[in-house]
Amino acid sequence: MKIAVFPGDGIGPEVTAQALRVLDALPLQVSLLEGDVGGVAYKRHGHPLPEETLVAAREADAILFGAVGDFDCDHLERHLRPEQAILGLRRELNLFANLRPAKVFEGLEHTSALKPEIAGAIDLLIVRELNGDVYFGEKGMRKTDAGLRQGYDIMSYDEAEVRRIAVAGFEAAQKRRGRLCSVDKANVLETSQLWRDVVIETHADFPDVELSHMYVDNAAMQLVKNPGQFDVVVTGNLFGDILSDQASMCVGSIGLLASASLGDRKTEYGTFGLYEPIHGSAPDIAGKGIANPMATVLSLAELLRHSLGQEELAARVENAVAKTLADGIRGGDLGGDSNCAEIGDAILTRL
Repeated sequence: MKIAVFPGDGIGPEVTAQALRVLDALPLQVSLLEGDVGGVAYKRHGHPLPEETLVAAREADAILFGAVGDFDCDHLERHLRPEQAILGLRRELNLFANLRPAKVFEGLEHTSALKPEIAGAIDLLIVRELNGDVYFGEKGMRKTDAGLRQGYDIMSYDEAEVRRIAVAGFEAAQKRRGRLCSVDKANVLETSQLWRDVVIETHADFPDVELSHMYVDNAAMQLVKNPGQFDVVVTGNLFGDILSDQASMCVGSIGLLASASLGDRKTEYGTFGLYEPIHGSAPDIAGKGIANPMATVLSLAELLRHSLGQEELAARVENAVAKTLADGIRGGDLGGDSNCAEIGDAILTRL
């Protein structure tokens, strides 16, 4: 089993180090392939995604990714900025399906911005398409006929792109509670009308799943009003980016949410994927040792589940995190005073 480890920028190395401690404590024979991504890669190699990092990614069975983002690189041309590392990996490795589970851990209902009785009902999975939409469409700056500067980003999907993410959504729903809500803006956008049409067509192959549709503005409202109604949500790149971050605050902290980015490639053990916390590089607290590593540890659990076929070990890691939280060991993001290493120690003792 080979895992590529790309810690990246900001708090990425700190939280990744704690996840690797957990991995090292498990009964697995794993070799690690290390690589630079993001701002640190640009500073060392002149590019946020060096070729040697891509080689390591392609050789691995899975990728454990920290975070990218560096204020020192904000002046660079867009193709050289740290964020291009994660976008490039998604594109080069054909990672089109992002799975972001959101569930309130028992005892943390009060940390949500929602009422505890509403927050406590959250147990959903957002399936976000990763390789299309405005993120990868034609974009640029131009002048209008009136001489005004105009920025443009083209949103588009073809039916094959929609169908494969719809299949991922339906399959995820089959493994959960059998309900899939497709989120779009079909009343305004032609892209969303195609999205809805193809999702409905694909539903014919999954009659055991209950399908519903919701406009994205209503979905954002319902995530606050009644999040317990959702099982699996499938949506496009832009909408999924926004809704998944919103879901993280409904749960209580962005420091608790893991993610898995999967494609079609199968390994000897499972499905190749990239696993990362969704909190970003948090440069304001980088180097202080106070970051919450739980999202990265939970991302490791997703890696064990999807790419290495180790469901029992994945559940073991998730249970260790849950026990740590239940015992009141929390970082500053959850109102506690435990630092990054202390949280790692606590998870290890409960593993």
